[in-house]
Amino acid sequence: MAAGYADILKAPHAARLLAGTLVGRLPNATAHIAIVLFTRAEGGSYTLAGVLAAVYGLATAVGQPLLGRAVDLYGQPRVQLPAAVLSGLGMLWLALAGTGSLPVAYAAVTVAGLFTPPLEGGLRALWPNVLGHQDRVHRAYAMDAVAQEILFTLGPLLVTLIVAIASPGAALLVINAVGVLGALSVVLSEPSRAWRSAPREAHWLGALRSGGLLSLLGAFFFVGLALGSITVAGVAYADDHGSDSVYGWLMAALGLGALLGGLVYGARQWTGEPERRLRVIVALLALGYLPLVLTPGVAAMTALSVLAGVFLAPALACAFIVVDRHAPRGTVTEAFSWLVTTFGVGAAVGTGAAGPAVEGGGTAWGFAVAGAGGFAALLVLMATQRVLSAPPAAEGAAPPVDGPGENDRNGAAQPGFSSGREA
Repeated sequence: MAAGYADILKAPHAARLLAGTLVGRLPNATAHIAIVLFTRAEGGSYTLAGVLAAVYGLATAVGQPLLGRAVDLYGQPRVQLPAAVLSGLGMLWLALAGTGSLPVAYAAVTVAGLFTPPLEGGLRALWPNVLGHQDRVHRAYAMDAVAQEILFTLGPLLVTLIVAIASPGAALLVINAVGVLGALSVVLSEPSRAWRSAPREAHWLGALRSGGLLSLLGAFFFVGLALGSITVAGVAYADDHGSDSVYGWLMAALGLGALLGGLVYGARQWTGEPERRLRVIVALLALGYLPLVLTPGVAAMTALSVLAGVFLAPALACAFIVVDRHAPRGTVTEAFSWLVTTFGVGAAVGTGAAGPAVEGGGTAWGFAVAGAGGFAALLVLMATQRVLSAPPAAEGAAPPVDGPGENDRNGAAQPGFSSGREA
């Protein structure tokens, strides 16, 4: 297992691109926490803190696909680095101005969120050029999903450490300065500077004109909803058991499950249609959420949380493959950014839906929202399987061309890389 991942990281530029992207995404993984802590330190209410964090999240959701489209049109360095700088300046504005003027505070978090660079989608667009072979790219997608879990686990710990050592304002400044350095490392690399999206058909819908991509986005809205509801239900469970630390254990267990699942998934070479494999993985993901409604004792609940997380990273890794296969020619970064946005919006809706569920029916009902979200995702994939499995050329993408693969619509493959349908 470790040898396969080591082989990827030994490829020229691979380790730098992965590390730079993770560092560059640190603000996105931690900004909501830093905003809440900063607002409270400034004397703002929990309501104001939540609203500012929500505005940041909404602005990020809007900005990601727009910036992703700009990357496809103009290249990575011209978009990623200026966006990272502007996002960092938005957080600097908030740190210096404080929350005394609400319009200023709202404007600052909006700028910070709107210009969050689409580094995640950019990295996935670079993997084919860097790694050159389909099986290595698929393993890189799994490694990417695992690294994301690590980032979202360690990032909040870093914020709390900076707050403890310095202040919430310092946390805002440090994480965004580090984020700019990460983006700089990526865009100065040779693959990022050399990458060009394939020629694209002019269309106002961009990547969204793909029926297969729309199907995937619909499904992962509900996967995000399930995950978002667990974060709220987990708080309720911790309150029921009288210890805030219980919540940390549950979230760590979810992350551990995703980490293990992603490592195992990426260690194997998979055959067959990834769309069909995705339906199986999402079905297992939904089944893993169901036992959480039992809300047993802490030890058993922690074990169930590990189980619930096992299929998340594999689902994301498989989804990355499906996105690349169904994105219309020349829209790969935008398509990946839409997946990030849809997942994030779903998570926000899930947190909003779980609150009333917990208040109306108790903790178990909060976890029931997660189970319902998982099965809704599966239903979307089942109901649209004909569209999702349709040849991309039938969706208005460029027809297959001679060369590396049947579906190399985005011009990402080098000789030896087959991006067509698997055997």
